[in-house]
Amino acid sequence: MSYALSGPLQAAVYSQLLADTQLAGLVGGDIYDAVPAGTLPSVYVALGPESVKEASDGSGAGAWHDFVISVVSEVAGFQSAKAVAGAVSDALDGGDLPLSRGRLIGLWFRKAKAVRESGGLRRIDLTFRARVEDQ
Repeated sequence: MSYALSGPLQAAVYSQLLADTQLAGLVGGDIYDAVPAGTLPSVYVALGPESVKEASDGSGAGAWHDFVISVVSEVAGFQSAKAVAGAVSDALDGGDLPLSRGRLIGLWFRKAKAVRESGGLRRIDLTFRARVEDQ
């Protein structure tokens, strides 16, 4: 197994989200790898945690990456957050993202969880699974 493809996968996911016109229409450029300090927009997207499992085979080193993309909203109700989450899912699900190292075998939506947080925030955590292999 190699964790070496984690950075290239994250960069590709981030680039894909930034380039998606549907998502840009909903949140503009408010897509973060690291949420900035200070006042945040009313709705934004943030890259979250990941877990990685060994998936090497006879063709070489590989891994399964389960990673979370969060939609956070202070807008009342879940409707606007769900629209953004749908756009994130559309942008990534089944995507063929070029990596700076290795290659993406597949990318799939796994699950989502919508919750109300303190202070009236709504949060939707979308979990995706990617299969990568090092070449």
